Amino acid sequence: MAAQNSGMPLQPVVKRSVSADVFEQIAADVLSGELPPGSTLPSERQLAEALGVSRPAVREALQRLAGAGLVAVRQGDATTVLDYRHGSGLEILPRLLIRDGVLEPAVARSILEVRLHNGPKIAELAAIRLGGDIAEGIVAAAAEVAAAAGDPIAAQLAALTFWDHLVDAADSIVFRLMFTMLRAAYEPALAALAPVMSAEVGNAEAYRSLAAAVAAGDPEAAAERARALLEPATTALIEILSPEEEP
Repeated sequence: MAAQNSGMPLQPVVKRSVSADVFEQIAADVLSGELPPGSTLPSERQLAEALGVSRPAVREALQRLAGAGLVAVRQGDATTVLDYRHGSGLEILPRLLIRDGVLEPAVARSILEVRLHNGPKIAELAAIRLGGDIAEGIVAAAAEVAAAAGDPIAAQLAALTFWDHLVDAADSIVFRLMFTMLRAAYEPALAALAPVMSAEVGNAEAYRSLAAAVAAGDPEAAAERARALLEPATTALIEILSPEEEP
């Protein structure tokens, strides 16, 4: 007899290596400032003993940390903590935005500022460079945003997909890499941002209008409509996230 579906929601099991766990622990300490720039890590042997793992696992984790710009590993010398602000890339943004389950206001504000600055330019380039198939995808993505109205999480995801199409149309590898990393940082905060983002992602007409300008190949109108779409929520969020000045 066939087994019945219990309807129990299942989540994929995340399998991580020992070296990944070592990487995450040290990376968290570097990004939190517990391991400040210029400080040195214990030797491989000492780390392996303290963490209860093998030296190869520690060595692999240190190589990943070095690749992320968090430490400098020199053969025969101590491993030194670097200033991630000067040595790392956008790949560390997700770790900076959410720490211990809490949104970091300064990081969120920075992401929003970049979003408002880059969005109109992406729309402008999309209007200049897009092809017919991509134009159809943008118009369809705008319709998906409208269809998701009423569900703040689904609407935000639909809006991200809409911008994903615009970035493809803009045909800029730099904007593509930036968008990928910014999206990775943004998605864990969808629920927290839903109350403020609801007006933007619920503005179906603004998405349709922007899509129409891009599809028509009107870069000036596309940039203007992108700014009009992004600015209200961005301004509101920045005001919320900015520290209040003391009297």
